[in-house]
Amino acid sequence: MSTRVLPGFRLSLGITLLWLGLIVMLPLAALAARAFGLSWGDLWRVWSDTRVLNALWLSFGIAAAAALANLCFGLLLAWVLVRYRFPGRRLVDALIDLPFALPTAVAGIALTSLYATTGWLGGPLHDWFGLDVAFTRLGIFIALVFVTLPFVVRTVQPVLENIPNEVEEAASSLGAGRWQVFRRVILPELVPALATGFALALARGVGEYGSVVFISGNLPNKTEILPQVIVGKLDQFKVGDATAIAVLMLLVSFILLLAINVTQRWAQRRAAA
Repeated sequence: MSTRVLPGFRLSLGITLLWLGLIVMLPLAALAARAFGLSWGDLWRVWSDTRVLNALWLSFGIAAAAALANLCFGLLLAWVLVRYRFPGRRLVDALIDLPFALPTAVAGIALTSLYATTGWLGGPLHDWFGLDVAFTRLGIFIALVFVTLPFVVRTVQPVLENIPNEVEEAASSLGAGRWQVFRRVILPELVPALATGFALALARGVGEYGSVVFISGNLPNKTEILPQVIVGKLDQFKVGDATAIAVLMLLVSFILLLAINVTQRWAQRRAAA
């Protein structure tokens, strides 16, 4: 007779569903009920507004670009941390988690000070290359790369640790080059983890506010992100419009995450086959 640490299936499932419903489903249901209390004409008026659409494309576009960038750099960081031993390795490993602990508003102020035209990096970039970072879309991209990097690294790192070196050595002994070993042996094992890391980074980037609101400058139709539009509507006491925008953001996020999950499952089945 097998013993279980947790109570029976029905009780465990009931507690799980109750907690999930109270913490996740109930707020989302309240948001949807508030939004669909508006007429379809009001919803379409809010959703088709040029300022909202520009902010939507900006938020999701730059968040996706930052997540893609972190797929490359996050994989590289995870590879270095797993495969090499060097002085200061533990410090580097700890620094990766810094965006988790650092308040996003503090990160936004620090990045803005660093990349402003009077900052340590922003000044030389402006003077030598004529490149402005703060209060531009490039600044938003850098801020989102900063806050989403740990999601990719911490997702890929455990998978890399579980890939035995013997697999690579066997492939090399059979005549495979380094690129072939990576592409045919290692990468298929990492694809599900990379997809998960991308999804987490995208979700965090889309909803990010504190680190972006300072460095973006919040210029309407140029550098204004969707969360800032929602805050602006709330400041104007247009709660219905803010709720409608939030629901639009939620729907687009759900569609993207669903597509990523479907791709991830397809990659897992293909790797298993």
